[in-house]
Amino acid sequence: MNDTLMRRLAKPMLFAAALIWGSSFFIMKGAVDVIPTFFLLAVRFTGGAVLLALVCWKKWRAFTPDYLWRGAIIGGFLFAAYSVQTFGIALTTPSKNAFLTAVYCVLVPFLYWAVMGKRPDAYNILAAVLCVAGVGLVSLNEGFSITAGDSLTLVGAVFYAAHIIAVEKVSPHKDIYLLTVFQFAFAALYAWILGFLFQTPPAADLLSPDLVIQMLYLTVMCTTVALLFQNVGQIWSDPSSAAILLSLESVFGVLFSVIFYGDPVTFRLLLGFAVIFLAVVCSETKLAFLRRPPANG
Repeated sequence: MNDTLMRRLAKPMLFAAALIWGSSFFIMKGAVDVIPTFFLLAVRFTGGAVLLALVCWKKWRAFTPDYLWRGAIIGGFLFAAYSVQTFGIALTTPSKNAFLTAVYCVLVPFLYWAVMGKRPDAYNILAAVLCVAGVGLVSLNEGFSITAGDSLTLVGAVFYAAHIIAVEKVSPHKDIYLLTVFQFAFAALYAWILGFLFQTPPAADLLSPDLVIQMLYLTVMCTTVALLFQNVGQIWSDPSSAAILLSLESVFGVLFSVIFYGDPVTFRLLLGFAVIFLAVVCSETKLAFLRRPPANG
């Protein structure tokens, strides 16, 4: 494909990735009610590693042994993020899980400051304030306490932010597709080990055709296809546009959860979602889309 065509496809790919990931929240909610968390993630990451390894088979010529320890590190962060988030979704609604997970976008600059020494800017600080307000609207109940599911989801957001920083540290000069194969493989390994240590494998008679279809969708579309769309789309798109399109994941998460899962929606919840979404857009884009470029001449 030529460069012009790839640039035209970049934004549709990013939009599709956000749409696919947004649809995963209510599907995960249904699947985790039947399959224990670690086994669900083990199947998802194993399938993702195999599929991505096959799709990127030409990349294997770039393999060096250090891909193993790099994949083990970022796979650990990815596994921790997905595990905590999935445990959280079992104890809260899919729509709240979607928007509280999006908090990771706001946390990244502050973790980057702690690890890399680069201070957050004014937009990051504004986004953090908005995010705290949005989380309060979404999560605090009448007694000013947060449910266990919401708390776990927020911890998962911290791990997602840490995962992004870890990828930043270990991926330079490495093929990101090949590195992602090992990331998925190690995440699957951790999930299999903890699954057999602490959980009971699901009985075969629980695997209904509907559940198999859900797992295939999570593995093929949400893990493999959406990741490829994100990687390719970000390469051929400007950062601000990419961030806005990918942040739509949380919006789609609520939309699908309300339509297909029957999540209740209140004004306070919608206001909280809107504030968190504004915080994500502020942090990721610096509101560049509001500033007109200077006129030539």
